[in-house]
Amino acid sequence: MIATTQEEIDNLRKAGKILAGVLRELEAMVKPGATAADLDVAAERAIVREGARPSFLRYKPEGARTPYPAALCVSVNDEVVHGIPTASRVFEEGDIVSIDLGLSYNGYFVDAARTVIAGAGDAAARKLVDGTREALAEAIAAATVGGHTGDIGAAVVRVARTHDLGIVMDLGGHAVGKAVHEKPFIANDGREGEGEKIKEGLVLAIEPMLCESRGEIVLAEDDWTYKMEDGGRAAHFEDTVLITKDGQEILTR
Repeated sequence: MIATTQEEIDNLRKAGKILAGVLRELEAMVKPGATAADLDVAAERAIVREGARPSFLRYKPEGARTPYPAALCVSVNDEVVHGIPTASRVFEEGDIVSIDLGLSYNGYFVDAARTVIAGAGDAAARKLVDGTREALAEAIAAATVGGHTGDIGAAVVRVARTHDLGIVMDLGGHAVGKAVHEKPFIANDGREGEGEKIKEGLVLAIEPMLCESRGEIVLAEDDWTYKMEDGGRAAHFEDTVLITKDGQEILTR
């Protein structure tokens, strides 16, 4: 959406503040022995407690055979996005756990993701997570009024190359604000100067996804979880950002 009124901006800020707080709670829960279902229950309770609504729960995008069955997406190791949080998914030492969460407040939608290592993790895991977090920061900085959506993906490419990491193909960010997903799509392998022009007031969910190896993905049998085709590990960071004439306001921090 293009946020043009103070009321719209205030609602987006409130939604983002709620989501940031919930994600902090969930990050602290990612430890060996915890389950993905534990996080999902905590996420839904926290969102409702704050007077908001989990936007992923029962969400059914075009082409999906069934609605999404949880409030939270929990993707582990070779899973990239949309992992369904179950009680049987118990985190083990060194697991790379990506948590992706959306909510709506007064009809305004925000979306964010974090990746956390359960326990200490190995050096390669830390490199992947740190590199993906850096890619998010650079991608957000590249989103400026008068620029193009391709500039955002180009920033992701630069960071990935610096750290010798792969870019997850076919998945990316999107506009948000009045729905869970809005156009334009933001490819993580974009080129500077290409794509849709970025306007003041545009609300974007920017979400780099990097991996240890090749970027090809496959859809799991649950019809929701996207996994790395070669079994390599992946990481995912995301924030909802309001583009202003003075730069970027990160709503979900």
